[in-house]
Parts: sequence; C-alpha cells; structure tokens
Amino acid sequence: MDGAAMPAAAVAGAAAAAGAYLRIAEAPDAVLTRAAGSALALAETFCGQRLIARGCEDVIGTAQGWRRLASSPVRAIDALAGVPVAGVRFALPVDAYAVDIDAEGFGWVRATATGAATRVAVAYTAGLAETWDALPEPLMQGIVLLTTHLFEHRAGTTAPPAAIAALWRPWRRMRLMPAVRA
Repeated sequence: MDGAAMPAAAVAGAAAAAGAYLRIAEAPDAVLTRAAGSALALAETFCGQRLIARGCEDVIGTAQGWRRLASSPVRAIDALAGVPVAGVRFALPVDAYAVDIDAEGFGWVRATATGAATRVAVAYTAGLAETWDALPEPLMQGIVLLTTHLFEHRAGTTAPPAAIAALWRPWRRMRLMPAVRA
C-alpha cells in the first residue's frame, strides 16, 4: 500500500474508543493517539486492504493490457492523467483508457491511446469504510485491543493478544499470484 495518510478523524475515533475501553475519562493523550494510528496501520497491513477510505494515486506504464491498482477495495476511479518524460501532466480523454472495478473491489485500468505520455497517473479512492464508525465491529474491536496493548506495554516485551488476529482474519486478503487479467 502506498503512503497516503490515515485520516485524522479515524485515528481520533480509534483513540477515543481505546480510551473508553481503558476507562480513561479525559481526552486521549499523544501516546494513546499514536498507538491508535499504529494499530490502524497494522490492521490495514494485516488485512491487505485499506480500512478507511482515502485518495490514492498509482503511476503505471502505458503498455497495453489491464493493470490492477495497488490499493483495494476501490470505491471510485476518479481521473487519469498522462505523464510525459518532460513537461506537465495532462488529462487523458475518456476514449484513451478503460477502467473497471470488479466484484472483489479491485480496480483495473487499461491505457489505449496515451499520446506523448510514457506513464499514466491514476487517481482513485479506496477503503472498506468511509469513517471509523462505519467499520465492521470485529475490525474496530481488534484495533481497540491492539491500541490498548501498545499503550499498556510500551516497552514492547509482550506479544499482542491472539484474539486480534482472529477478529481481523475474515477481512484478510492475501495475494498469492501476480495480478493478471485477460
């Protein structure tokens, strides 16, 4: 996954939920907030997909054929721009490419007529839920458990509870083969 920042509202929501779980009456402090951000990032890495929706950009080659976008589940493919060797990006006309989002939420792009572009920048939105509150309960619970574990065991000498992986496993996507589409 690329480095698009986790939305601050999602981190704040996770930190508040962890604070409530820990029965901390005041607003979450910086340590708890950082633990929540780390827990969200680890959950996304474990699950192999973006949990909170946000903008993404992939730059792909102009070779013929379908190319799968890196992040999933894709909610919308917003724009394609030609990227020349020298000069400024330019919007590709609609008839210069084809896009698709399959039933599994993978986004696909095929450049057909890119003109002077040697690469294509694809802007899209990917994520399972729009906000923290819209995440499925087991994902939220696993993130809260990991956040509280990171907060309580700052020295890092204790392994996280196995229940976290059990809560996240139904949303895990694993890629065993390269993305190919006919």
